[in-house]
Amino acid sequence: MNSYRHIRFTVEDRVGRISLARAPLNVLNIAMMREVGRALEECADAREMAAIVFEAVPGARAFSAGVAIEEHVAETIYQMLESFHNIFRALEAMAKPVVALVDGAALGGGCELVAACDIVIATERARFGQPEIKLGVFPPVAAIMLPRVIGERRARELILTGELIDAPEALRLGLVNYVVAPDELEAKGQEILARLRDLSAPVLEFARRALDTSREERLEQVLTRVENLYLNELMKTEDAAEGVNAFMEKRKPVWRNR
Repeated sequence: MNSYRHIRFTVEDRVGRISLARAPLNVLNIAMMREVGRALEECADAREMAAIVFEAVPGARAFSAGVAIEEHVAETIYQMLESFHNIFRALEAMAKPVVALVDGAALGGGCELVAACDIVIATERARFGQPEIKLGVFPPVAAIMLPRVIGERRARELILTGELIDAPEALRLGLVNYVVAPDELEAKGQEILARLRDLSAPVLEFARRALDTSREERLEQVLTRVENLYLNELMKTEDAAEGVNAFMEKRKPVWRNR
């Protein structure tokens, strides 16, 4: 458990806690995402574990501001997408209840992680959004998960415009379950975890598998097709490269529409 550099991982009373520890913004780079994957492997091996928690370390300004843009280049895009999407594949495969404690911004990949959780508790200052479209790309996991969580129409708007929403709007849409004051976040989290700890871990897993089975297609099946669209079509466009370059050069992108 002490071999992690970019996250903190602890197991306490049948709960695995994964704390994102690249403060201040918890930008997800490949090394960090691989560490999350390793922590999830440890969680999967613990049959008695009742739940998994995602949170930011104390003092961070964001839950996660998204995936590292500097790794969104031809040399590393495959490894980046693989390490990120393996997190969601692992969550679906192990089928343990997942709780997110969100304080500050959850943007891009951070918002996708929130969408994949079962129970989300956010503070009043939390913000959510998928701004990828402004960088000339789209969020693959959100394209699959967000319509399932908040409904087709609003999900399309958020993904196609890159609009950010505040915690009350996220609550209204069903992206989060509770909105609390920042100093109440941990207490509310413990309240939810206490309910899960009272239950059988295998039964919780079967219940979550049943919920996942109710979808028309499993995440794994759809994600493979969306990855192909992203890597083999989107990333070959000039605008995808321009969006990332413009962000890193701190300028407005000049779209060529090709």
